[in-house]
Amino acid sequence: MFSWLARIALACWRPVSRYARMNKDYNNSNSDELEEDSFSLRDSLLWCRDLEKHSCGDFSFAVVQANEIIEDHSQVETGKDAIFVGVYDGHGGPDASRFISDHLFQNLITGLARANGTISEDILRNAFSATEDGFLALVRRSCGIKPLIAAIGSCCLVGVIWRGTLYVANLGDSRAVIGYLGRSNKIVAEQLTRDHNASIEEVRQELRSLHPDDSHIVVMKHGVWRIKGIIQVSRSIGDAYLKRPEFSLDPSFPRFHLSEPIRRPVLTAEPLLCTRVLQPSDKFLIFASDGLWEHLTNQQAVEIVSNSPRAGIARRLIKTALNEAARKREMRYDDLKKVDKGIRRFFHDDITVVVIFIDQESLSTKMPVLEQSVKGFADSIGPSNFNIL
Repeated sequence: MFSWLARIALACWRPVSRYARMNKDYNNSNSDELEEDSFSLRDSLLWCRDLEKHSCGDFSFAVVQANEIIEDHSQVETGKDAIFVGVYDGHGGPDASRFISDHLFQNLITGLARANGTISEDILRNAFSATEDGFLALVRRSCGIKPLIAAIGSCCLVGVIWRGTLYVANLGDSRAVIGYLGRSNKIVAEQLTRDHNASIEEVRQELRSLHPDDSHIVVMKHGVWRIKGIIQVSRSIGDAYLKRPEFSLDPSFPRFHLSEPIRRPVLTAEPLLCTRVLQPSDKFLIFASDGLWEHLTNQQAVEIVSNSPRAGIARRLIKTALNEAARKREMRYDDLKKVDKGIRRFFHDDITVVVIFIDQESLSTKMPVLEQSVKGFADSIGPSNFNIL
């Protein structure tokens, strides 16, 4: 039996004539792969780049939309000896995630220029800080005519590979996972980021220790732990109303109304960072918004990547997650593909996946690679200014 949500979705099917505008993005796929998985030809909400080159290997990139307006923004920037990956999972609207996509990488480039092309954790941290400051300035300018912009925010996951070293910075519950060869040459998943989500006991304890005088800093609401009963993520870009008293929303917006003004920021935009010198056993990285990890474990994801062809692997991960989302709702996968945006959000979130393959021979040699900027869910690819030499 279909659930009541499935019945709503089934009523909103669209005819086959509306199928995908993005099938042109299969320019790097082989015919066998297309025949096996015609997902994009059947679903206008999927965008992908099946396989592209970067300075130390290949990458695969895919996004599927669930919301009426997509809130996942993302990008890959390739340079002569570096690659940048950004996954920005917005909430409350697309404004923050879109702003990050337009500004964070440029803030990083500015920092690199000042540091004479040398990347570091401080350079990444400063890029996050400049992006947060820029978006809060936009909120200040806009809140008079668009007050709800104060309640818009975004998770922010960034990875940079430069000269054989990986730098990762994260806010929120998007996740970076590395697949490496362990004992007996079995692929092993290692999570490189920490989920900043109130569903995790460690995060709740951290919030309680930072706010000892606030007994409602985390509360259970409708079976879900939420910060101030409103939001699940504890770190983000934006969400100004939970960071600065001047952005508090009045009671006419009950969903975002606080019982009393905040005395100190409830959320933070301070990212957690990690640095890793890539080893010969490190084979690939998966950067994805939480919509993927809601349906797949880290180990399941790396095994799929390890056991599948490179071309279209980001799309394959999304397809596997959507199969699981359909199963949980007692639907068939083919039925889920016919559900339109907006209604689709009852079944799964917007999902962004970027898989970065690490080829050791490319790490030690300077491979000529086109410097390009690829934006998720965008129809065009442009040149990138990612040159940190």
